[in-house]
Amino acid sequence: MTSVHGPGNNAEDAAAAVSHCRYPPHGVRSCGPRRAGLRVGPRPAESDRAVACVVMIETAGALENLDEICAVPGLDGVYVGPSDLTLALGGRFPGDPDVADAFADATARIAAAAARAGIAAGFHCPDGATAAARLAEGYTFATVSSDLVHPEQAAAHLKAARSS
Repeated sequence: MTSVHGPGNNAEDAAAAVSHCRYPPHGVRSCGPRRAGLRVGPRPAESDRAVACVVMIETAGALENLDEICAVPGLDGVYVGPSDLTLALGGRFPGDPDVADAFADATARIAAAAARAGIAAGFHCPDGATAAARLAEGYTFATVSSDLVHPEQAAAHLKAARSS
């Protein structure tokens, strides 16, 4: 995922993100063929096809400009960070029940806008059950947990294995 000058708020921010994910002539990404070859191939056109540009929808501005953001050429998807979206909707803390209805409306709008534009819609989830619920709501992908939680869980498993 890419972020240009913070979270995207409008189509211009999304277009900037797209340009930073693509090589010329479709973007402005720097070409380092040796490094690119380690992951996505040394040919820029092949790399462009292998990289997904996904922008986050987690500000009031992004919600206001949702359809325009989703329509940006070259954008592959949008992604919801639920904590920041809750705060953007006026919540005092992640998961604030005072904004639950507004949150549900916003997340439904995001999935629908992505579907209309023919792009992916993703959602960050704390567990598999939440991911299943979001996928049932029309999201096309979900992330589960976080990069910090996985090493902590692995360390706990290793500790348990060593103590037996």
